[in-house]
Amino acid sequence: MSSQSGADAEDVVDPAAKPRWAVVAALGIVQIFAWGGSFYLLTVVAAPILADTGWPLPWIICSLSVGLLVSGIVSPRVGNAIDKRGGRFVLAVSSPLLATGLVVAGIAPVLPIFMAGWVIIGLGMGAGLYDASFATLGQIYRTRARSAITGLTLWAGFSSTISWPLSAWFAEHLGWRGAFFSYAAIQLLVCLPLVLTMIPRHVPRVEVPGGAVVSTTLDLSAHERRLFLIVSAVFVMAGTSFSILTIHLLTLLQSNGVTLATAVLLGTLIGPAQVVGRIVEMSNRGRHHPLWTLTFAVVLIAIGMSLLAGGFAMMGVAIALYGAGNGVFSIARGTVPLILFGSDRYARVMGRLARPTLLAQALAPMLAAWFMTVGSADFLLPLIAGLALVNLIIVALLWKQHSCK
Repeated sequence: MSSQSGADAEDVVDPAAKPRWAVVAALGIVQIFAWGGSFYLLTVVAAPILADTGWPLPWIICSLSVGLLVSGIVSPRVGNAIDKRGGRFVLAVSSPLLATGLVVAGIAPVLPIFMAGWVIIGLGMGAGLYDASFATLGQIYRTRARSAITGLTLWAGFSSTISWPLSAWFAEHLGWRGAFFSYAAIQLLVCLPLVLTMIPRHVPRVEVPGGAVVSTTLDLSAHERRLFLIVSAVFVMAGTSFSILTIHLLTLLQSNGVTLATAVLLGTLIGPAQVVGRIVEMSNRGRHHPLWTLTFAVVLIAIGMSLLAGGFAMMGVAIALYGAGNGVFSIARGTVPLILFGSDRYARVMGRLARPTLLAQALAPMLAAWFMTVGSADFLLPLIAGLALVNLIIVALLWKQHSCK
């Protein structure tokens, strides 16, 4: 494959760089608070915002979708910027963007300004969440980035486990506005210094024999374009299910007769299950192809969602299987493009793959909420299970296309 050039064989890292474990740990902490101060924030503080302001709850929740839309729009440019300026530069920009957006949303006297804050938060999300972080690790460690990506997802698996209680504490003692200001302070006082001190500077382009610089232009062959489209479809399907469940899981469970307390307890299984799934993947030490990781993840998600949609006798098992599958899927999301398209174009590929996935994650919860409003929530779980089963077919197509080199 054209992407597997001589440069891929040379995993050159700045000799002044910190140890790999320290880089991954620092970036993991950054991820915990980036997710906690953006994607997971409204799960906890939406109700206090409603109680304080009287703004319509659907519009409060919609602000997250606005942020995701913005992040999806800018993601290809983020990939290009990482390729040209380095991941350290882009991640360092994301922290002030997130902090600025959080402050704007936190001081907002009216809903339009609150949503404007989320536009800025969306820019920070596009420059600072998984896709940018994976691309950064791919740029630093090149073909040996797989273990670093897996380690990062293990850290990030604690995002909701840490951020939800922390957000609740902020909201209870400082108010919802104080929660926004607190996360802004964490971005500037914790995350930004970690990025600047622990993430290696931009690694110069590696030259192939003869002195030619390896091109990072996203020039895909016909075979690679087909692979790209299939991978994108897999990511979109999984992202759609993930965003609907993240926003609406408690509502879906309660609509099927589960008490709020039980629904919350069941929801807390997802985080630990994600971590367990990632630990299992990490224990294999990269001995199998990332497509097997992707397949394992999609199978677990399909089984979990089918059990959940088919009846509630095994709710805990179903949600744990889904959580484990989603945890492993996060690893596949970073490693499959690295192997299929090579490290030279990795940042650009990730930026382009992120756009449709983030757009789907932005729109899916709103469509699900609309369907629940005009109809019933009863069909949503079977629908998500159906999407998971369709994704199995798409992964099978990916295997077939990958074998047709």
